[in-house]
Amino acid sequence: MNLSKIGRLVAWLCLIAALVISLFPLYWMLRTAITPGRELAADNAGLLPGNPTLFNFERVLGLATREEARAAGGSGADLNFFLYLRNSILYTGLITVVQTLMCAMAGYAFARLRFRGRDTLFGLFVAALIVPPIFTLLPNFVLVKDLGWLNTLPGLVAPTLLMTPFAVFFLRQFFLGIPREVEQAALIDGAGAWTIFWRVVLPMTKGPLLTLALTTAVWTWNDYLWPLLVAPGEESRVLTAALGIFLKQSPNTAPDWTGLMAGSALSVIPVLLLVAFFGRRLVDSIQFSGMKG
Repeated sequence: MNLSKIGRLVAWLCLIAALVISLFPLYWMLRTAITPGRELAADNAGLLPGNPTLFNFERVLGLATREEARAAGGSGADLNFFLYLRNSILYTGLITVVQTLMCAMAGYAFARLRFRGRDTLFGLFVAALIVPPIFTLLPNFVLVKDLGWLNTLPGLVAPTLLMTPFAVFFLRQFFLGIPREVEQAALIDGAGAWTIFWRVVLPMTKGPLLTLALTTAVWTWNDYLWPLLVAPGEESRVLTAALGIFLKQSPNTAPDWTGLMAGSALSVIPVLLLVAFFGRRLVDSIQFSGMKG
């Protein structure tokens, strides 16, 4: 066996090991979700549960009574799954769509339009990348509270609805890579700046836009701290915050791990479907060699 084959074998082994390490927590979550609650403590060593059941999913979805949940080893805590799922979809969808479009317009303006203070303003955007999000959490909360937007959808989406510095920077780099001749040809044909942006430039940047939209959707769907802080109410609560509250409703001596893992497994499905549906486009879109300044 020559060195190239040995190197390829080692690379494959490392890739498989990394894949197993990455997927094992997901597998263990599913394994816990299908384990009967009363048997979890005694059946926690094997890779497969002794008596797999789907009842944990039924009680998380509200298809079982509290008495049935307690009899099966659950805590009897409430989880209005479909309400929280709807809130998460609204929260994620609104931020993903609006932020992607707004950041595309801002990125194009920084890449192509000439106006006074453009470079200084863009420098401030880039400087904002070094500010940890935790530093802006309290000011954003105070602003939302003063506006009377606590426990509302506007309060949830306000800080990141229009833009994030990274998204503007990310799209600007791709707009800089578009040949100016394409836009000049459209300009000669009588197209204005707005028409060039919507009908020429955006179709040429579907890959970067999809990349940004997917990463924004995954990040927003998994966001926990901000929704828990600004929208803890029942009607505005998103799924991630609801799962944390569901665990806190369990007795400290016997947390409802099987119910929590069942709810977590269900909450992962929309993201998996999104990535599976757009995954190939996502992989193709991030195959770029560099960025222009």
